[in-house]
Amino acid sequence: MIAFVTATEDSPATGRALLEAGSAVAGSMSRAAAALVYPDPAGPAPVVQLEDRLARCLRVAADEAAGIPVSRERSRAGAVLAFAVEHGAALSRGGRSARDDGFFAPRAGGRSAADTVTEAVVATARGSHEERRVRHLGYLLAEVASSPDLDAALVDRALRLAAGLSWRQLVLLAGVGRRDRSPLPMTPLAEDPRGWTAWGAREDVAELQRAGLLDPPPAQPRPGGAALPRLRPADLRLTRRGVLVHRLMALGFVRDDDVSAMLAELDTPGT
Repeated sequence: MIAFVTATEDSPATGRALLEAGSAVAGSMSRAAAALVYPDPAGPAPVVQLEDRLARCLRVAADEAAGIPVSRERSRAGAVLAFAVEHGAALSRGGRSARDDGFFAPRAGGRSAADTVTEAVVATARGSHEERRVRHLGYLLAEVASSPDLDAALVDRALRLAAGLSWRQLVLLAGVGRRDRSPLPMTPLAEDPRGWTAWGAREDVAELQRAGLLDPPPAQPRPGGAALPRLRPADLRLTRRGVLVHRLMALGFVRDDDVSAMLAELDTPGT
């Protein structure tokens, strides 16, 4: 006989179990994150602190998602909340407290803007088969929670943009975002590489250009069939839209090794 459990505010263990299930994606830190979101009143005070407003929001989201039936989706949902705890605690230690502009305040129907954004982030993470994206979706949640200049509608736009990007495209944005300290190659990219990996990576660049996330935009055919200028990685810049995604997804934390691997897939000499 199978017993079905409905997660509610009165059954925090189910939400805690969801966070702990995130260990399959996020590692052992998921259990530490669960202890911060579901603190033991009788236990010692944790060394790492998570602000009450953010903890409550994550607790509600975990309880609501506790019944996810698909094991791997459940792990991603727990992991994205755990990564939000990790980054939120780090931001708090750095002096960036949770916003107090009404973002966490209940609105009509009893839900806050924070609850709505968190639900959307969890839903996106559940479907992220490229699981390296999950960390940065969690970071997005923590960034929004401490950024009063970003309203829920703008965050929804950024999340929709990010949800359509592959991990390699996020790494591309990360590489362009750090070009001042890690210059990108000056060698022009092949327009139609023969190798499939390089061709796919070149398509990723073109998609980011067409989506308005990278400048310059794709070169347009010239009258008379004149040769088009060849794009160099060093020519790429984040647009305002690209800056938004880069900031919210905290792509500055993408490892340099991942950026180097992406450049190698573009088949740029010297990488």
